Amino acid sequence: SSAIIERYVDLGNALNATALNAIGTRYLCLLNATELKKIDPNSLKLASLNPSACSQVTKDILYAKAKEAFSHQRNVTAYYELIVPYLGGAPGADLKALSKKNVNMNISTFVNLRRNSLMSLTPSEVWGLLGVYLPQLKQRQNESPIREWIEMQKQSELDKLHIGLTGGLPEGYINLVTPKFPPSSSASLGTVAMALHLLPALLLSFLMMSVLQ
Repeated sequence: SSAIIERYVDLGNALNATALNAIGTRYLCLLNATELKKIDPNSLKLASLNPSACSQVTKDILYAKAKEAFSHQRNVTAYYELIVPYLGGAPGADLKALSKKNVNMNISTFVNLRRNSLMSLTPSEVWGLLGVYLPQLKQRQNESPIREWIEMQKQSELDKLHIGLTGGLPEGYINLVTPKFPPSSSASLGTVAMALHLLPALLLSFLMMSVLQ
């Protein structure tokens, strides 16, 4: 299937709505980055696709094209219904903007957002996104990536959601990031150990020479 699609594109054929519907969600993930970038955003208006099972690169490219294709929609509900299959590639800034529009995102869409985008959201922004589906956050609080998101939030902010989320950071807690250094080889460790062992003797010799002079 991948070879057929590649041959089709190499012959100069466009990945228009007809081609995309023929490829469908089943084979969408076979498109490489070069092929995806050739898609005319307007083609997405007539194609029925869902890249949720594809790689993050595919999701990112298609989200940008879908956003361009549907940006003419002035009605927030209509725009959201069109863009929702592509939200797995949405950057955090776009999700924060959506949180102010009362879109009522279901929990399945939420957990499949781009991980770094999800982690950038505050509790109030998550409330804005989920709306009526907010209580489902409590039901799945022990699942990834919701658990990791909870652990990054202040417990006092989670309490404001009034759904009983636990596991956030206590007040006054400082999350220090420990720098990671490349592991030293056994040879270099041995050299350091030998130097530390000889250091007192070397200092003593240096001091005695200074006194005698």
